[in-house]
Amino acid sequence: MVRGVITRLVAAAGALVAAVVLTLGLAPGAAQAAPKPTAVAITGKGIQKITVDSAKQSELFQLLLSEVSWMATATPQTTPPKAKSLGPKYVVQVLVKNSVQQSYDVYPLAVGGPRAHRPAKAKKADGWYYGRLTMSESLRVSGVPLKPRPDLVSGGIGGGFGEQVTAKEVDPVETANEMFTQMRQLFLLNGAVLVIIMFGLGGIAFLIRRKV
Repeated sequence: MVRGVITRLVAAAGALVAAVVLTLGLAPGAAQAAPKPTAVAITGKGIQKITVDSAKQSELFQLLLSEVSWMATATPQTTPPKAKSLGPKYVVQVLVKNSVQQSYDVYPLAVGGPRAHRPAKAKKADGWYYGRLTMSESLRVSGVPLKPRPDLVSGGIGGGFGEQVTAKEVDPVETANEMFTQMRQLFLLNGAVLVIIMFGLGGIAFLIRRKV
C-alpha cells in the first residue's frame, strides 16, 4: 500500500513539473518572432514618397523605426486631439519587403508636442499617443521639409545629422508604459504557474487522503 502511494505521488509530481515546463515554454518570449522590417516609407502632403532602406541607410532606418515601432504594442496614451491643433500630417509605414507591416499617422508640429495615431487594424484598436520629442528632427533628416531642431538631438550620424536621443531621456511616459507591460506579463506568467502548482498539490493531497 505504501509503495503504491509513493508511486502515485511521484507520478503526480512528474506531471506537475511537466505542466510548469509547458507553461514556461508558452510564455510570451517563446512566441514566434515577427518578420524583420526592411524599410520605412514616409508620405504626406507636398512631398514625394520617401523610402529608407535598412540595408542602404541602416542608421537612418533605425532612427525612423524607433519613432513609431514602440506603438505596435503600447496602450493608447491620450484622447484624439482637436484637428486644428495637429498641424501637418505624415504617414510613416514600416515595410517588410513590399508589404506594409505597420502604419502610423504622425503630427510632428502638433500643439503641445508631437502626436501619433495608430489606425485600427486586425485585433489592434485605434489609439493616440504622445510622440517622441525627436520626431520632427527624425523626419527632417529623412527628407521631410521641416525646420531644424538641433536642440532635440545629440552627437552625429554619417553626414552630420543628429542621432536618436534615448526614450528614457525624452519620453518618460513611454518608459513607464513599457515597464508596466513587462510587469503585467510577469504577473500573468507567475499566476499561471501558481494555479498549476495548487492543482498539483490538491491532487497529491486527494491521493493521500484516499489511502489514509
